[in-house]
Amino acid sequence: MNIQAIENLMASVADLFMAPVLLAILGLFVYSLYACGRFISLWMLRRKNAVAYERALQRGEAQWLPGYQVHNYYVRNPQASEDELEVFALKRLELLRLATRIAPMLGLIATMVPMGPALRALADGNIQGISENLIIAFAAVIWGLAISTLTFWPASVKKRWFASELINIRKLKEAA
Repeated sequence: MNIQAIENLMASVADLFMAPVLLAILGLFVYSLYACGRFISLWMLRRKNAVAYERALQRGEAQWLPGYQVHNYYVRNPQASEDELEVFALKRLELLRLATRIAPMLGLIATMVPMGPALRALADGNIQGISENLIIAFAAVIWGLAISTLTFWPASVKKRWFASELINIRKLKEAA
């Protein structure tokens, strides 16, 4: 098998990636909007129950309060170890963190796949072919970066919230 045949095979296989990658980007965009909505809802719940949470901590009580996911897991499972609580918190962040990291990669894949046909169109002098492929390429990377932007902020804030809850749980355990 000569090198030209291998290159053609690799190009053909790369073209097969385009549709699934674009569908994944679209799915992640829908998820990012959903995640932002859930984050705003969680923020409102935490804001509404912040005073009750602080009071419960001051009294050394572990009571269930909406919006405090790690704390509520501890209330339901008071014998949970710190490792179990950390794993619970990581599971709650996992999809957001994955979306934040995977979306730009998918955007890059969807950028690079149409570059081959665009370069072929350039060699053939087909300006329309170049522009069609470049539009897809640049739009895909923009979508990937937008998804990452939409999920990065909620993931970062939730990570801080969960870390704070873990610290407060540790204090509750020490006081008991």
